Amino acid sequence: MSARIYSPSKTAMQSGKAKTGIWVLEFDRASARTVEPLMGYTSSSDPLAQVRLKFATRDEAVAYAEKHGIAYHLDEPNQPKRRAVSYSDNFKYDRKTPWTH
Repeated sequence: MSARIYSPSKTAMQSGKAKTGIWVLEFDRASARTVEPLMGYTSSSDPLAQVRLKFATRDEAVAYAEKHGIAYHLDEPNQPKRRAVSYSDNFKYDRKTPWTH
């Protein structure tokens, strides 16, 4: 039984940083998914595939995994490549390059 610890990124519909500071421990799949022939539902015989544990910090998630003997791999969050800029910065007096249409 192994798990993945990561911090989910914000969705494409999110402009703020709400709900991005949490850490999630998600178990890896032990068995493959199968398609049920009558209705076409996708199912799995692995009950841990549905479990997602949320923690406030990375250290809490790692401590939980180590306490319960769960092998884990840690995925560090990517840092944004550009800084956040507000719309009003386009009209600042001390702007380095002049703003044009």
